[in-house]
Amino acid sequence: MNQAHPQVCLRAMEPEDLDLLYRIENDKTLWDIGATNVPYSRYTLHEYISQTCGDIYTDRQVRLMIDNEEGETVGIADIVRFDPKHKRAEVGLVIERPYRRRGYASAALLHLCDYALRQLHLHQLYALIAAKNQPSLDLFCKAGFRKTSVLTDWLYDGQDYQDAFLMQYLLVSDAETQSK
Repeated sequence: MNQAHPQVCLRAMEPEDLDLLYRIENDKTLWDIGATNVPYSRYTLHEYISQTCGDIYTDRQVRLMIDNEEGETVGIADIVRFDPKHKRAEVGLVIERPYRRRGYASAALLHLCDYALRQLHLHQLYALIAAKNQPSLDLFCKAGFRKTSVLTDWLYDGQDYQDAFLMQYLLVSDAETQSK
């Protein structure tokens, strides 16, 4: 991606993030594109924040908050379904509505890929994206993810089944690139 991105920072969740987490996890418009289909209570989310240790080997996931250059929390970046044997994980992003289409998702995805390679030492990230979610497909394609499979009738929105694309990104360090 050659265009300039806004500055973002990925950081650990704090108790102060409860309201944002509550809004995102209980946004029914997001349920059709993810695995969630029930509301979460503030208590459940508070317990989640307090019990998460931030270690991908223990939690099998890492949830990071996305802050913009003004210090506002604009969204959440997830690395989930961590597979330590195969060194891969699924990635997901949610940007709050008022902050969408400003480049925050692109900037966060770049940071997430770098973090997955340099800190977590993963080999690949993947995403499952609804075939009708063109903005997300564009975002991941621009970041270097490739559509590798069509998952027929993968997502159910309560009325219809929707296809999804499996998108993969192989993380390669500078040393690996030079040795090939």
